[in-house]
Amino acid sequence: MFSNFFLKSFRILLLPFALLYWLGIAVRNWFYDKKILRSESFALPLICVGNLSVGGTGKSPMVEYLVRLLKDKFNIATLSRGYKRKTSGYALAGARSTALEIGDEPMQFHLKFPDVPVAVGEERVVAVAQLLHDKPATQAIVLDDAFQHRSITAGLNILLTEYSNLYTRDFYLPTGDLRDLKSSRKRAQVIIVTKCPPNLAATEKESIIGEISPAEYQTVLFASIDYGQPYHILSKSLVTISGQSEVLLVSGIASPRPLKQFLEKKCKSYSWLQFSDHHIFTIDDLNDIQKRFRTIDSVNKIILTTEKDAVRLVKFNMQIADWPLYVIPVRHHFLVNEGGRFDQLVIDFIQGFQRPFKN
Repeated sequence: MFSNFFLKSFRILLLPFALLYWLGIAVRNWFYDKKILRSESFALPLICVGNLSVGGTGKSPMVEYLVRLLKDKFNIATLSRGYKRKTSGYALAGARSTALEIGDEPMQFHLKFPDVPVAVGEERVVAVAQLLHDKPATQAIVLDDAFQHRSITAGLNILLTEYSNLYTRDFYLPTGDLRDLKSSRKRAQVIIVTKCPPNLAATEKESIIGEISPAEYQTVLFASIDYGQPYHILSKSLVTISGQSEVLLVSGIASPRPLKQFLEKKCKSYSWLQFSDHHIFTIDDLNDIQKRFRTIDSVNKIILTTEKDAVRLVKFNMQIADWPLYVIPVRHHFLVNEGGRFDQLVIDFIQGFQRPFKN
């Protein structure tokens, strides 16, 4: 409680820097709006998944949702920046790729969907061109975390905002979590409020829609998080979390709150070993995890981690071979049958694609 209060107080003191940050991104967006800076479009459907904040809205599960929806209907590919990888430039995932080479989230996509081309590249325009050169049969590309990258124009922009931290109530870095202007939401055709309570009341939905105030061309949808059955990081064997389970949660993600709430309901007790978002695990980290796990006095104990963290832990396969280390899958679940509406919107976009105007 005290640390959270201190952090919030400290961030308020950084308000002058937040105003400077706001001014910088406002000028940058103005340059793009006035065509002073150039934005490129491509002659194929580009679907952008992004947000206005620094993370935690569920971009990776949304990319996976789109891949599952589209991979059997179209030749699709994904393109990410490859955040915190040890390489630079364009790369296409292959049989020997690692999370250090392409990034944790692209590696996660590659492992889950080995038949779908997964590419990374900081310069999105260059990377799209190279991806199309490598995979000329590609019919659509899902751009991961590209909403603020105005150098490229997507035909369909899907903007995510977290229920517990709506962009409308946030402020700019470093005082808040916003990395783009609130007005940038006008570029989105779809706005999805993620990580909602499954039983979100209709009155609250209407209140949030009113707060977002969408334009006529914008669709606002709501989704919750579904957690699947955990599987062993190496053997893939399944485990069931019950009221007798004691869990050590190991995570390096931006927003673990929903997972912690899930464990509070599902298991007897849990403790949490927290790492920074996209943390690259070391041998010392493994030792800390093992020491912490040994302090749990129970025969029904497991170590639980996220899929994003798992791709950064699997490199220690020799050290963790006999660990009860399980991975919990996560998916978006649209509320009140809104999934069918979203699915058809995406499919209609690809089937009726027209080259977007540059902006």
